[in-house]
Parts: sequence; structure tokens; C-alpha cells
Amino acid sequence: MHCPFCSTHETKVIDSRLVADGHQVRRRRECSDCKERFTTFESAELVMPKVVKQNGSREPFNEDKLRNGMQRALEKRPVDTEAIELEINKIFAKLRATGEREVDSKLIGQFIMEGLKELDKVAYVRFASVYRSFEDVKEFGEEIAKLDQ
Repeated sequence: MHCPFCSTHETKVIDSRLVADGHQVRRRRECSDCKERFTTFESAELVMPKVVKQNGSREPFNEDKLRNGMQRALEKRPVDTEAIELEINKIFAKLRATGEREVDSKLIGQFIMEGLKELDKVAYVRFASVYRSFEDVKEFGEEIAKLDQ
């Protein structure tokens, strides 16, 4: 690992800890030359499938879009940040578990809706209203009725 302060190639690990529910390793390092300390994070690089949009175009999976969509639905809702991150990690695991090189955007939307249903029912209805393009109040009522079943 290069030292970010003096660019020396020799650094040593002082401390390592698991973070992000065991999905990352946080390492404290010290430069052999300048003695400066810095932190690095290590995580497995897993290839996510490409997303096939409704119009047939394909694009790389974008974690930010998934995270922003969930956070928008959960805005001003009493849901713990760690619970949200755990749900996002579950969605990633489901996508990788498909074993496919490409997944339909509808599948990702379904995974998000399943996760939101567990986290917060109001956020679920918010997301569903945009995702399914509700046209009137009747469609809201039908979706809320499904929650009670």
C-alpha cells in the first residue's frame, strides 16, 4: 500500500477490524518512512449484473440509484440507518444469487419493494406509487389493502 503522504511503498498494518456487518475490513496503517498513520477499507469486489431497462437498453448496475430510491421512500420515517444498509446488502446478495449476467430492472424493483415492506409500510406505499405509476387514489387503496392481507 502506498503512503498517501510521502508515496513510499512500505507501510505496515497496525490494527484491523471488521465493519459494515462483516462486509468490510478497516485497517489502520503506518508509513515506514514518514511515520504518518492512515486508514484503509477493504471489501470484496463482486461483479454485479447489468440492468436491462424497460426500453431494452442495458446499463451497469448503479448502487447509488438503488440507495437513493430507498432513501427517498424512507425520508422522514423512523427507520434505523443500519437496518437500511442491511436491507440494501440483502438486495445485493439476491442479485448476485441469481447468477445471471443481466437482470431485468423490474426484478430489482421487486426486491426493493420486498425490503421496504419489511422496513416500513408507509415507505413501501410511497415507493410503489412511483414504481407502479399510480394514476388515482383507488390504486393507493388497493395497494394498502394488500398490506393488510
